Amino acid sequence: MLQIKLDMFQTLAFTVLLIWLGDYLRKKFPILKKYCIPSAVVGGLLFAIIACVLYVNGIMEFKFDSKTTNTLFYCLFFAASGAAAGLSLLKKGGKLIVIFSILAAATAFFQNVVAVGLGKVLGIDPLIALMTGSIPMTGGHGNAASFAPIAEQMGATGAVEVAIAAATFGLISGCIVGGPLGNAIVQKYGLKGNSTAEEIAEMEKANQKEFVMNKARSLNAACLMFIACGFGATLLVILKRVLPGVNLPIHVLCMLGGLIIRLVYDNFIGEDEALYESIDTLGEISLAMFVTMSIMTMKLWQLADLAIPMFILLIAQVVFISLFAVLISFRLLGKNYDAAVMAVGHTGFGLGAVPVSMATMKTVCDKYGYSKIAFFVVPVIGGLISNFTNAAIITFFLNMFK
Repeated sequence: MLQIKLDMFQTLAFTVLLIWLGDYLRKKFPILKKYCIPSAVVGGLLFAIIACVLYVNGIMEFKFDSKTTNTLFYCLFFAASGAAAGLSLLKKGGKLIVIFSILAAATAFFQNVVAVGLGKVLGIDPLIALMTGSIPMTGGHGNAASFAPIAEQMGATGAVEVAIAAATFGLISGCIVGGPLGNAIVQKYGLKGNSTAEEIAEMEKANQKEFVMNKARSLNAACLMFIACGFGATLLVILKRVLPGVNLPIHVLCMLGGLIIRLVYDNFIGEDEALYESIDTLGEISLAMFVTMSIMTMKLWQLADLAIPMFILLIAQVVFISLFAVLISFRLLGKNYDAAVMAVGHTGFGLGAVPVSMATMKTVCDKYGYSKIAFFVVPVIGGLISNFTNAAIITFFLNMFK
């Protein structure tokens, strides 16, 4: 089989080409834009499918050097998300964070109930069935790699393969389901946020002098976000030494770094909306890059190892999180536009990854209007709090089948 290896810079260039391809296809096929399918998903998933076909037929395999750059863009995006949260947003987000934390924990618990209950009906080992529950869904590939070996040690042969494949299935499902789900909620309830991407573009044209690129401001924005990421990485090292048993994701601490930068800047220099616009732009670039990179490098052929009963379990998870987000999360979070965007985010990390939440939320917001509170609350829950609650819930269920 021919192997095509792309180094870091070639991978970056190829990622950009897929983003452009996604943008082109969204313009060419309006249905993609209508149902809020992100450009990163369109371009990245199309290539992942082509790469899968080539691999399965023994023709070609692609290998990318993406780990370092993906982490960089990932952290920059979350630093920018943290910097978007001013003091007023922190006060507003407090109550929502508590409510959303409970909802995320409830989701993880019932994901395992669905997995074990339906698995029993299908005659599947409960430990194997759990590998389609909150371990790969809410937990993603990280939890799949962490908890699946424990299940194998308990006698569940093949748990690792099932969990990894299920996590991949969750990523794809989250990319496809989130946007259309958000579109349906917004349309049904006639919701609308602030200015949409199209409206902002029109305002920029009408006020071109006010939106001229400023080199000093752009440089300042980039430097502040690099400092935020450095602060997050330093804090991670300190926490590992002080609390060796606690493993926090680096992106959460980078988000904290961005938040602290914003609060310090506001207090000592003053609010600067133009600067924050530049930071948002850097965040959007980073989002497009790391989401596309994550999707295009997925190994879809791993899903071929899943038998029909496993697919049934995974489809059940997609149906469950979709219904939970619409019928429960949306309503308890306020039944307004912000709640609709957060419900979209819930489907993203409920099916495996916070980046999917961010990508699908952004696409909905581009069409209907921005939601600052959603882009602050969802990463805090999906990237931090749910990691702790989900770990406790997973441990509880694994202990049930010792």
